[in-house]
Amino acid sequence: MMKYGVVFPRGDPLSAVSLAQEAENAKWDGFFMWEPIWGVDVWVTLSAIAMRTENIKLGTMVTPVSRCRPWKLVSETATLDQISNGRVILSVALGALDTGFKEFGEETDRRIRAKLLDEGLDIITGLWQGPPFSYVGKYYKIREANFFKRHPPPIPKQIPRIPIWVVGAWPRKKSMERVLRYDGILPTKIKDDGSFIPISPEDLFEIKTFIQENRSLTTPFDIVIEGTTPGNDQEKSLSITEPFAEAGATWWIEAMWTSDKLQVVRKRIQQGPPK
Repeated sequence: MMKYGVVFPRGDPLSAVSLAQEAENAKWDGFFMWEPIWGVDVWVTLSAIAMRTENIKLGTMVTPVSRCRPWKLVSETATLDQISNGRVILSVALGALDTGFKEFGEETDRRIRAKLLDEGLDIITGLWQGPPFSYVGKYYKIREANFFKRHPPPIPKQIPRIPIWVVGAWPRKKSMERVLRYDGILPTKIKDDGSFIPISPEDLFEIKTFIQENRSLTTPFDIVIEGTTPGNDQEKSLSITEPFAEAGATWWIEAMWTSDKLQVVRKRIQQGPPK
């Protein structure tokens, strides 16, 4: 059965907490926030939300790992997973360059960001297991430290780990090989000129088949679709979501990214998911 999440597109942290509570009351399954370079801190906000909710999944949409210190991200996610009693989902990607990468001196080369993402994920999944840990990559080197044996950091509540959803460009080989190593895909299609093409149910079925035929892990795997549905027309909403569910989607994320009016987002959340 497909699950339904909602994105908090923008706004102050207290509004995020309030809307997350309303989302849980309206039977949404997940509440997700964008992680900006400079703005509302998602991990602080999601921690506040965790203290005011009980069941709804909490996560990012998405975290650009290339501009994060992986060990800091490990601390944030593991701490939140403890606070929320195992409700965290980490969504990762290269990140959109027009969100301040150049202005803040972050790496903009796509190939380098991809390598930073891969090494960062190696470190994140390794450190989630707790000490001892060491790592040697091209961009990151971590030596085992005795300090952490005496003062062990938090590890996630979830076993075997916090689920990691990866933005994957279908059908690009390297991108899809990365997806196979983790726990979910946020699929995209990109033309040679860099422009995006909407994912169709037919694309999704091909992606599901590829995952089933090539993924060696036996842990659950999510296929996540973003879109919008009219909350005041259940029949039309289902006509949008059901073809994706039939093609293999396990999550529908109601993503009103272009809405700059909080009351519009609140109303849609109150209307509930298209179940």
